[in-house]
Amino acid sequence: MHASNPMKPGRPIQAAIPSVDRILALSPIVAMIDEHGREAVVRAVREELGGLRALLGAPAEAALAQTATDHISARVAARLEAAATASIKPVFNLTGTILHTNLGRALLPQEAVQAIAVAATNAVNLEFDLHAGKRDDRDRHLESALMRMTGAERATVVNNNAAAVLLVLNTLAQRREVVVSRGELIEIGGEFRMPEIMKRAGCRLVEVGTTNRTHLRDYAEAIGPRTALIMKVHPSNFQVVGFTKSVAEGALSRLARERGLPLVCDLGAGALLDMRRWGLPHENTVAEMIAAGVDLVTFSGDKLLGGPQAGLIVGRSDLVNLVNRNALKRAVRLDKLRVAALEATLRLYSNPERLASRLPVLKHMIRSLSDIKAQADRILPVIAHALAGWATVTMEKCESQVGSGSLPADRLPSFALAIRPSIVRRKALVRVDALSRVFRTLSVPVVGRVNDGVFYLDLRCLDDEKRFLIQLEHLDLDARHKPT
Repeated sequence: MHASNPMKPGRPIQAAIPSVDRILALSPIVAMIDEHGREAVVRAVREELGGLRALLGAPAEAALAQTATDHISARVAARLEAAATASIKPVFNLTGTILHTNLGRALLPQEAVQAIAVAATNAVNLEFDLHAGKRDDRDRHLESALMRMTGAERATVVNNNAAAVLLVLNTLAQRREVVVSRGELIEIGGEFRMPEIMKRAGCRLVEVGTTNRTHLRDYAEAIGPRTALIMKVHPSNFQVVGFTKSVAEGALSRLARERGLPLVCDLGAGALLDMRRWGLPHENTVAEMIAAGVDLVTFSGDKLLGGPQAGLIVGRSDLVNLVNRNALKRAVRLDKLRVAALEATLRLYSNPERLASRLPVLKHMIRSLSDIKAQADRILPVIAHALAGWATVTMEKCESQVGSGSLPADRLPSFALAIRPSIVRRKALVRVDALSRVFRTLSVPVVGRVNDGVFYLDLRCLDDEKRFLIQLEHLDLDARHKPT
């Protein structure tokens, strides 16, 4: 039975709003206190009543309806449920971008997940030498594996590659000059630009060459008494083609040595193995950079490496030692969970023959076109049935991308389900946005991509097909928007 409001129409709305104590005494609210705690419920009630006061200018009848205690109880329950629901939730990444920064980049291998669970639920020897019985360095869990795989003399790790670059520049070039090609002054996600990193690191950028062509003599002529190092930057999210020229790391290394300067390379994606062994385009590996004479290489842990977010610094022992002594190192160090996850991921590289079956990012990159097509054949009729009267569904060839600046110019052939909304009294673009929003409201939201009035679901990264199909029956296709 609905609670009635004692106020007559036309009387002030303010007087119709019940007190906090009155709402807290309601039976449904008392039950909420048992479940969520008094403090959370009181806060939700006050927020709800505060919202009602904003209705003072609304039509009296509509405003009074909102002050009914049963309506208030329902809205308080909704507030509490929303507050108790995790903000981070799993989604189906059907965008066609494997390493999608907005969706968390690399999926961790099960070995890394298990390592995180162990580290999270136990005291661990993060900075403790069990043999000597004294304090130790947390980097030791990772350093030997990185040295072995890259050929570097030493290695250290921080919380992301931007921090790695910042730390290296601040350590080696504070209040001094860094020589970089104009064609490598990149901007990565979120308008985060290499010149800004250099500025924050306290060093001065010296640009050489042009956007498309830089010669060895450009670097040589720019070196002066204030020069601290030469830097080479991976062209993360773009590629310049045509009339171009860049200087190879080997040649730059020889110049740097002649001038007594270190050569630093921000490799970005951070491939540890030659991707050609799996039929993928070649990406410069960290070991290749070290072999070419680069003194320090920085790269990401959650891109081609396939591990947790981290920034790795490998190279000359004396330079890594300087980096580790920088006071900023502590501010950007890895926590125990990511140390454990990265160590477990690096162990997988000791058996490259099995890596493709154990590292999710690599498995998605080399997934066969025939396998994706077979999955599309299975899924298409199910989606078509769920969207009957709402949209048509076809299978189309498409191209996936690795993403996050990895293999920026290369595409992977794939198949997508192309969903075209029925056009009745509304523009297609409006309808396709509404349709993509419906898929994002599922219990496990489905994130695809919209292009030219079509909603595409690229199936390259769809692992849990059963879970995806089961929830299609819960698509909330509002009848008001369906074509008649």
